Amino acid sequence: MLELEMEMEIFMSDWLHCNQLSNYVARMVSHDRSDPVRHANLLSSALNELFEISFRSGSAPGRLHCDISRGDHLERISLTFPCAPEQQHLYRDASTKASGGGALERYLDALADENSVQEDIILLGLAINYDASLLLREVEGRALTVILDIPVEGLLN
Repeated sequence: MLELEMEMEIFMSDWLHCNQLSNYVARMVSHDRSDPVRHANLLSSALNELFEISFRSGSAPGRLHCDISRGDHLERISLTFPCAPEQQHLYRDASTKASGGGALERYLDALADENSVQEDIILLGLAINYDASLLLREVEGRALTVILDIPVEGLLN
């Protein structure tokens, strides 16, 4: 449905790019939904979390690539961004916590623990709050792709 690419250095030049891009992309892909404003709001919030993860990666060289597709009542967000191999383990660990049983308990524990890793809170939050499934793929050891499937139309709140 929509694909965008941006130099990571430009993206990381301003924290507001996370919010601006998420709002723009969400509005573009929500125009034909039963409740486009609700759909755009939900999708924008999830996108913003993913953009913030990529922003926090701190890896400026390379490109940010976002692809949004739709199928089987799901919105698929695929976000690829530069990520150093030594940092990728944080995302893999957080993804594992978000995918297994007991994710809600881990999410609540992470929220209550001031020493929790932000990646844990964000990825667990996406899985719990959006009933999303999460998949990570390493890209040639220098980038990471986060794939998030969200049943936006099926969410009750």
